[in-house]
This record gives sequence, structure tokens and C-alpha cells, in this order.
Amino acid sequence: MNIALLGYGKMGQIIERFATERGHDIVLKVGIENLNDFTVENLKKADVAIDFSAPAAAVDNIYKCFEAKVPVVVGTTGWYGELQKIKNDCEASNNTLLYGSNFSIGVNIFFHLNKVLAKLMNNYPAYDVQVEEIHHTQKLDAPSGTAMTIAEGIIEQIEVKKEWVNELEGTPIAERLKADQLLIESLRIENVPGTHTVVYSSEVDDIEIKHTAHSRAGFALGAIVAAEWLQNKKGFYSIADIFNFKD
Repeated sequence: MNIALLGYGKMGQIIERFATERGHDIVLKVGIENLNDFTVENLKKADVAIDFSAPAAAVDNIYKCFEAKVPVVVGTTGWYGELQKIKNDCEASNNTLLYGSNFSIGVNIFFHLNKVLAKLMNNYPAYDVQVEEIHHTQKLDAPSGTAMTIAEGIIEQIEVKKEWVNELEGTPIAERLKADQLLIESLRIENVPGTHTVVYSSEVDDIEIKHTAHSRAGFALGAIVAAEWLQNKKGFYSIADIFNFKD
């Protein structure tokens, strides 16, 4: 495949390495220093675009890919408020998009495990639940898209929980938490690729599941696998569509 990389920071550079190792060619690399190269004409040289840019840029990048009729894999988070509109526009214009809050194979297994456990724990109201996420200090959005996906998976299964709320360091809200709210605690620590923990607590014990990323490599490889999967497809997809998990 010919690939356009939208966002050429640390993630973009790792994606480039994996793509090259898998026999693909990078025909366009867009970073803050060469935004003038990000044109529809240059995009059309690619078979697929992979976006790991910034939340503020993601929506414009998506629509430029639509204009160029180039399928796009979106790993950037923080734009999901526009998700339904972009889905509608993607389908109406016969374009192709695949998005995910996290492209790591391990994390997607964790997403499924989280839902299975939450469905089980719905029968045991003595346990309360919360989510903790730790990322590097350069992470622009809080909570992370991964933490939001985990929280939404819990809310789907546990009847008492209706919404999630976020507690970032320095903005304590736990003491004001309502019974129907799910706490996501966000921590930002230097050089942490990403750690996500779900804790069920009762008076007598805790049950905990955790995913710890050792590097960004899993995210990068997953994005390439997603781009390969997307070839010759039309429509709007999420990373979950790649996997065939059964309950």
C-alpha cells in the first residue's frame, strides 16, 4: 500500500517503521513543519491515510481525506463529539473511515474482557467500580479515548451506572460522586505510554483488571493492521469490527 501519515510525531515515526517492515510505502508525511504539503492532490497518491495528529486537527484531516476519496484510519481521539455527523457524511459521500480509541490488539482484548466482567458484576451490587488511566504528560485529552471506551463498556452492562465523570489531578470530584456516576481518574506521568485499570471494590475485597502498555509499538502495529484490513472496503467502521469476539 501507499500510505499517507497525518501527524509525524513519535507515533507517526513508529508507524512508518512498521509500515516499511511490512512492505508498504510512505508517500506523504505531514507534520507541523510541512502543512503546505497537505493537499488533496498529494493525498490522492495514497491508498490509505493514517491520522495520529491532534484533536483540533482530526476533523479537518478527515474531511480532506473524504475530498480526496482516500480511506482514512483515525487513531486521534478527542473529536468524538463530531462522530455521528462524520459517520453520516462518510456514508453519504461513499467514503471510508475506520476509527478507534486504541489500536493495540491487547487493549482490544481488554475492552472485550471489561464488558464480560461488567456484565457479571452487574449481579453483585455490593461492588462499586471506577476506572484509572495513566498517560504521559504530552497526552492532550483527558480522559483518554481508551478510558472513555472502557467506561462506556461498563455503563452498557451495569444498570446503576448512567454516566462517567472525569477527575484530573488537581480537580478532585470523587467526594461529590453520585451513585449513578462512574469515576474515571486521569493521571499524567512522564514517559508512561498508557496504563488502564478497572477496579471493583467492596467492603471485603477488590477485583482488578489492568492493561499496561510497554511502548507505543502496539498502537502503531495495530494501525497498520487496520489499514490493511480496510483495503477494498467502503463505509464507516470502528476498530471493534476487525475483531470477532464472542460473548
